[in-house]
Amino acid sequence: MSEERVLVTGAAGCIGAWVLRDLVREGAPVTAFDLDTRLHRLPLLLSDEEIARVQFIQGDVSDFTAVESALKSSAATRIIHLAALQLPFCKADPVAGARVNVVGTVNLFEAARRLGLKSLVYASSTAVYGTGEEYPQAPLAHDAPLKPRSHYGVYKQANEGTARVYFRDDGIASIGLRPYVVYGAGRDQGMTSTPTKAMLAAAAGRSYKISYGGRYCFQYGDDTARAFIQAARTDFQGAQAFNIGGESVSTPEIIAAIEQAEPAARGTLTFDDVPLPFPAEVDNRALVQAIGPLHFTSLVDGVAETLAIFRRALAEGKIKAEV
Repeated sequence: MSEERVLVTGAAGCIGAWVLRDLVREGAPVTAFDLDTRLHRLPLLLSDEEIARVQFIQGDVSDFTAVESALKSSAATRIIHLAALQLPFCKADPVAGARVNVVGTVNLFEAARRLGLKSLVYASSTAVYGTGEEYPQAPLAHDAPLKPRSHYGVYKQANEGTARVYFRDDGIASIGLRPYVVYGAGRDQGMTSTPTKAMLAAAAGRSYKISYGGRYCFQYGDDTARAFIQAARTDFQGAQAFNIGGESVSTPEIIAAIEQAEPAARGTLTFDDVPLPFPAEVDNRALVQAIGPLHFTSLVDGVAETLAIFRRALAEGKIKAEV
């Protein structure tokens, strides 16, 4: 562990904040690379002393010179690449989405190649798949045909192709992880963020309407972060993308878990009964075979912990009640 140094791109985002927390608490030297200097999610998860132990480098992942400089100055031995624009932002500005998501990923692989690193882990997405109706067999395997229906999904598919080329041509091994609906403290934007916003509303004593229904894999932020860290530490040869998997739940089940953790929220939370345009359940057996058993927090425990974090953050003025 003493020789490990980790560079995390997109470290100011939700998953990135959880990754920083877990690495710092292990005592691992970690460098955060992000264009966003607000770092407003970090105080939800890390103490001031823990934040002070992170090396921060501001930079744009779409700027190759900045990426190479950050990788060099961090002396990183491992890369966890999370920087991306999410689905709504890619839809609003496809050019910016391609620049950050596609060019940014190429930059990480190219910088790794030039500096002699032989592996990295990056975030893909369940958005590389089509709708549930297009896949009659469930749960959906990691090697099912990719049929993205958004710019964001297309960009993520392109990144998986980039990873294969860099392994074939340069021997850079990689694991791409495909998160689904990630929830927990710090999840405040993106198409699937509204269950977490409902938890904040419940903690603040406000009503809220979740923007979708149906069933989907619900993945706690800490579990997702642990999967990325575990993958980064795995001696893996190849270039493969895997489903993270997890518990398939429905929106009413999430509301019930919120009400269990915050009884005062009963009757204040509703949802639009329109399912997400993705398969309801994905298969993570190939990932487990590649990197070992994964940790999954139960829905009840994850929701309860999220509400506890939000209550504390609200009391300390670290987050606003508006959602």
